[in-house]
Amino acid sequence: MIDLIISEASEKMDKSVDALKKDLKKIRTGRASLSLLDDVRVNYYNTPTPLNQLASLSVPESRMITIQPWDPSAIKEIEKAIMKSNLGLTPSSDGKIIRITMPPLTEDRRKDIVKQVNKVCEEYRIAVRNIRREANDSLKTLKKDGDASEDDVTKAFDQIQKLTDEHVKQIDDLYKDKEKEILEV
Repeated sequence: MIDLIISEASEKMDKSVDALKKDLKKIRTGRASLSLLDDVRVNYYNTPTPLNQLASLSVPESRMITIQPWDPSAIKEIEKAIMKSNLGLTPSSDGKIIRITMPPLTEDRRKDIVKQVNKVCEEYRIAVRNIRREANDSLKTLKKDGDASEDDVTKAFDQIQKLTDEHVKQIDDLYKDKEKEILEV
């Protein structure tokens, strides 16, 4: 039973770190990245359709994304969807290809983005600590019910704490990497 509690906690913590990685990909840095457009949905024949299903996306330069729709009649809707996405991006088209130039970030904007990243990372640290608390509560219940010995539960507490420390360190490393990427000019 103790092993099950530990493995479930580990699995939940891994999922939290994976979710953080996805969230961090969506946060804009000075570079062009196709992952910025992952959540953009285009109203294509009254159906919200992911942008990557309507067009070929590429990054020809470090500060530019090009979007080449398979159906040229969708260009206006794609532009509208990008404008509505609150990414701060302005698309421009020549009738065949949509180009999005990533404006360089000001120093103040970079610092704001770093604060935003820190806030997101802190939410995930809290989530990992909550998983630890839930696992520890389950272990205390086992001990109280007499289903596990005091020594086994103490060892399990230590294992849960090690797992928590490892996952919080992974989150801290992801934060440092993202901060470095954002502040890089």
